[in-house]
Amino acid sequence: MKKVVLAYSGGLDTSVAVKWLKNKGYKVIAYMSDVGQGGNFKAIKDRALTAGASKVIIEDLKEEFVGDFIYPTLKANATYESKYFLATALSRPLIAKGLVNAAKKEGAEFVAHGCTGKGNDQVRFEVSCSIMAPKLKTIAPVREWEFGSREEEIKYAKANKIPIDVTKKSPYSIDKNLWGVSIECGALEDPWVEPPESAYQLTRGKSTVRKKPRYVDIHFDSGVPIEIDGAYMEPVELIQELNELGAGFGIGRSDMVENRLVGIKSREVYEAPAATILIEAHKALEALTLDRETAHFKETIALKYAELIYYGLWYTPLKTALDRFIDETQKSVTGTVRIKVQPSSCAVVGRESKFSLYKESLATYTDKDKFNQKLAKGFIEIWGMPYKR
Repeated sequence: MKKVVLAYSGGLDTSVAVKWLKNKGYKVIAYMSDVGQGGNFKAIKDRALTAGASKVIIEDLKEEFVGDFIYPTLKANATYESKYFLATALSRPLIAKGLVNAAKKEGAEFVAHGCTGKGNDQVRFEVSCSIMAPKLKTIAPVREWEFGSREEEIKYAKANKIPIDVTKKSPYSIDKNLWGVSIECGALEDPWVEPPESAYQLTRGKSTVRKKPRYVDIHFDSGVPIEIDGAYMEPVELIQELNELGAGFGIGRSDMVENRLVGIKSREVYEAPAATILIEAHKALEALTLDRETAHFKETIALKYAELIYYGLWYTPLKTALDRFIDETQKSVTGTVRIKVQPSSCAVVGRESKFSLYKESLATYTDKDKFNQKLAKGFIEIWGMPYKR
């Protein structure tokens, strides 16, 4: 019997895909990566077995996710179209890596995913898998099967006694990991409709947020956060701590119409408390420690880096080359940033570093000023000389 390793999330699409693939004559091995999405893994495993999986593999990849995927992205300040911190997109190359390794170990010729034909994840999974294992064949059930809507999938799941969490009254498609939550479908498909409070999974709404502001000191070492309020924290723990803090203040929500890779626009709602806080802090520290030309050029690199992640091009030569450039810029990005966390927002209110390029004696307007203002006249004349007629 042909073996296929399915990237399994426990959601509607992949649960239906298990049964559908089995009916097509495949021996289905469900593969699941723990990237901080939470949930009852035992119940999810039982769901896959009930749907017809012959085996379920669950791997804890949270540490690898933070160290090898989240932190490089943080050092780049990568944000897609100014709002999306790339949580879902960032997990896909890691899951694809686990999927390929599982296929090799299980002797499977096929891998499969539950992505739609008009989404981005299909590209991320398939391109990543093809780079790492060109001989593996990919099956995409959602692009092939007979169901024309999520309602039909729900009906099929019920008919085959597959336990699911989604209903017609709550039809959201949700993807969650340590770096954030992506929410789509249902009422969100109308860009005029305000996201219902029920759509949000992590952050508190205005009526329940914490009201009293809190100050948080985050210490970075070469661009990587290592301490909160003077206490060292392991990477996963640090992000979890900031997620909990930010969620309590309603920080990290974004509602955007974005340009998908396949050419259509989609309305997405995101939650990313820790990402919002950390990137804000990291940018502030870079502003203090990087020279002007490096800082400005790095902004263009951040845009390209975000595109590579969004487009599923993590395992590419350009991505590797950009990592080397970014790592070089981070050698001086060491110091502490003070963040004021308050309802629905966070703001940098202090920063310090032994590599600081800020000189008070040059910036001040007090009697401590050492800037020779008489030099400005000559500077202006030379600067404007090319434009004189």
